[in-house]
Amino acid sequence: MTREDWHVSKSPRKRFRRFETTATAAERSATLRGDDLVSGADVVMDRGFDLPVPPSEVWPWLVQLGKGRAGWYLPRRVERFVPRSRRAARRVLARWQDLGVGDVVPDYGGPREYFEVAEILPPRVLVYRSRRGRTSLSWAISLTQAEAGTRVHLRLRLGPVRRVRLAESVGGAFDALTVAGMAAGLRERLSSAS
Repeated sequence: MTREDWHVSKSPRKRFRRFETTATAAERSATLRGDDLVSGADVVMDRGFDLPVPPSEVWPWLVQLGKGRAGWYLPRRVERFVPRSRRAARRVLARWQDLGVGDVVPDYGGPREYFEVAEILPPRVLVYRSRRGRTSLSWAISLTQAEAGTRVHLRLRLGPVRRVRLAESVGGAFDALTVAGMAAGLRERLSSAS
């Protein structure tokens, strides 16, 4: 490896690309299952990332997501700052694989925060719905077979939203950060599982 190769591979821009969660233009304009749950949404956030395994290997990890279940995935280097009781599972757990429409998954943010399964089509689509105060939300996770594995597309729809700019800027930044953490955590778990 030349000095120039080292410089390119160690550059912050190259390292950042590993955590890229930008949805494509086609993903942002596509109609997804669950879009009808919050029709006329004031805020729509699309994220996407690639994983190096087929959807059938990604699916069990996504089905077990959630507080009081397998947790919310983060890479080990970040998770070490999280209390042990709140760290996510590092393997697929059989007890969290039976998820069905109507099941409620607790969420962080308060004792009444939750996600309810609205639609589930293994191993391709998982749609949640919830209510946060007066705001309804849907969160769709869609898996498609890609050339190098799986493309994961996540869409969060919110409405009504009183402060749209705040939700788009601060909420968008928080969403991007958490999805980037989840993508990195999933990549790490999938590489150790294979």
